[in-house]
Amino acid sequence: MDVQVYKQRLLDLETSLSNRLARDAARGRGQVSDTAEDEADASVADESKSENFTEVELEATLLGEIRDALQRVENGTYGRCAVDGGLMDPKRLDAVPWARYCIKHQKLLEAASRPRPTL
Repeated sequence: MDVQVYKQRLLDLETSLSNRLARDAARGRGQVSDTAEDEADASVADESKSENFTEVELEATLLGEIRDALQRVENGTYGRCAVDGGLMDPKRLDAVPWARYCIKHQKLLEAASRPRPTL
């Protein structure tokens, strides 16, 4: 596996996401209603601002994951599952270059975090 190819993809993603994050944050801060005509207008403006900040939050989380992956590249653990240290399938890294877990362990983690039905 050519880690440098993945490193470059991650760096490109980091740059793109950082730029988008800064732009979205500025747009969210700039959405201040000059003079709301009525409560409905104010409500729509608040909802729009909330959606922008939610998007920024998701982007910030993804940016953190990308930066964590770049750190794994630097310390030589990129492409290894964080649970058992096994090599990840390159198809997994092609799809999600910031992946921390192999497919098996990712599925186990997702299953464990799902709420269990109650009777």
